[in-house]
Amino acid sequence: MTTAVVDLDAVRHNIRLLRRAAAGARVMAVVKANGFGHGSVEVAGAALAAGASWLGVTSLAEAIELRTAGIRAPILAWLHTPDDVLETALVSDLDLSVSAVRTLESLARAAGRLGRPAAVHLKADTGLSRGGATAGDWPHLLTVAAKLRAAGLITVRGVWSHLANAEDPDDPGLPRQLIAFGHARAEAAAAGLAGHLVHLANSAAVLQLPQARFDLVRPGIAVYGVEPVPGRSFGLRPAMTLESTVILTKRVGPGTGVSYGPDHVVARETTLALVPAGYADGVPRRVAGRAEVAVHGRRVPVVGRIAMDQIVLDVGDLPVRAGDRVVLFGPGDRGEPTVAEWAGWAETNPHEILTGIGPRVRRSYRGRCAGNAISTRSPSRPDECAAMTPS
Repeated sequence: MTTAVVDLDAVRHNIRLLRRAAAGARVMAVVKANGFGHGSVEVAGAALAAGASWLGVTSLAEAIELRTAGIRAPILAWLHTPDDVLETALVSDLDLSVSAVRTLESLARAAGRLGRPAAVHLKADTGLSRGGATAGDWPHLLTVAAKLRAAGLITVRGVWSHLANAEDPDDPGLPRQLIAFGHARAEAAAAGLAGHLVHLANSAAVLQLPQARFDLVRPGIAVYGVEPVPGRSFGLRPAMTLESTVILTKRVGPGTGVSYGPDHVVARETTLALVPAGYADGVPRRVAGRAEVAVHGRRVPVVGRIAMDQIVLDVGDLPVRAGDRVVLFGPGDRGEPTVAEWAGWAETNPHEILTGIGPRVRRSYRGRCAGNAISTRSPSRPDECAAMTPS
């Protein structure tokens, strides 16, 4: 069986490190996409126990999953469709990002029907050109928001934006975004929408751009222990080890083809080992001929095409047999590949590798708070696992 072993102590370590880097700003742990493949509920509980005060997700469904699990900390969801039932967000005490007047008015109608205001974070597009109101649309969004707030239909909880390239502090686009965000904040204040949370910083910005931290920071990949800035290490601890098991070995001679094609033919007598993990489990097909895994503490190559359910290893003369543990990636402290290496082999980023770990891969949790990883509230003090039991 292929298993993703998640170290919740590593998550807690990373949150503590990010809180120190945030220098007084509150921390929103981003747990979208099932906690980057780690398990959103479990990661949320560990993050809150370590001092995070907010959670961030993409969709209403992700937010509702956290609420259903008993999590009562503030949650911001930032993508919704015209078909979403916005009343669900209001009764679930969720904060929603708003980039357009149409969405703001839909929320106001839902608030009127329920008799309770909607909590919104107004998003400005400062140069990423995805979500957020453009500089031309921003004043109108603010005007409508101010009217709806005066009518008691919304509460403006935040003003925010997202950086395009916080990984490179010398990127000329970065100061332009900071200036644009400054203008957006000034216009919000002029519209009478002061007193809100200001947030901009993602993982890289938390760690190396103090001018982007403001009131709240939103680390994502750093929560899971992946260093967000190429070439720099901030002391984060990877939280996931992806492991599987050898289920079959066979001794083959030179000229033996391996897997489909075959795209790989062995050049010498060797032992092949079959592992039940394929692209349906999150092993990218494009790593064929590049990737390595660890067996008995030694790296061995993945050979032949990646299949839907299995990969083949060339273990040479190592004494490998069925039942032996295989580490596809982990923290790297025992010589095993890291998720960053897998991302390099796949020509992508670690985010895609982690979120691609399929649902049939079992998640196993370890650490001081494992098995007790649901937070019903923001804990009274950080690192208190007792605050993570469901009510």
